[in-house]
Amino acid sequence: MRNIAVVDLGIANVFNVVKAVGGYAVKKPAQLSHAEKIIIPGVGNFSAIMEKLDEFREVITEKIENSTPLLGICLGFQVLFESSEECGNTAKNYGLGIIKGRVKKFKGIRVPHMGWNQIELSGKTALFDGLKTGDYFYFVHSYYVETEETNLISTFTEYGERENGNSYRFASSASKGNVFGVQFHPEKSGENGKKLLENFMRIEASDL
Repeated sequence: MRNIAVVDLGIANVFNVVKAVGGYAVKKPAQLSHAEKIIIPGVGNFSAIMEKLDEFREVITEKIENSTPLLGICLGFQVLFESSEECGNTAKNYGLGIIKGRVKKFKGIRVPHMGWNQIELSGKTALFDGLKTGDYFYFVHSYYVETEETNLISTFTEYGERENGNSYRFASSASKGNVFGVQFHPEKSGENGKKLLENFMRIEASDL
């Protein structure tokens, strides 16, 4: 078993992620204290996941400050940002604030955005070593992140009907130091997802 802690918030099936990285699930903040890497997966509602993640906030912040690599997946990516419009302006709608930005809902197109879609690389990050523009990953989401810190965006993805003007080119991944986030599900993305998770497992604090 690798020393990779997968945060189990009780609202998403973490089994596939745990199996993909050979890690272990944690349900209490204290269980993160000795983790060498952390993954926050997520499926569901932003407010619900933040209500459960709030007790982890202090230890996650401390681990990030100590250069522990962290990966947020899908909703786990969205909570890395400051807030979400998913449930209005409530206290539960404020994320971890690691990256400046807001989570917004797709409008004028079919949701959820579900299925295979391509990435467009933007900049260079160790998470995408050996991967390229045009590679496919598996998505399931109705919200996307919007950030002014465009230098932190690692990949873009386009979704919608370009010919009708209802198309979004959104940030499908981002990174900031030792913190990485992907909107898609690498654990469901075949060989490309396997490669990305292998890259994350190889990243060491000393490399950042």
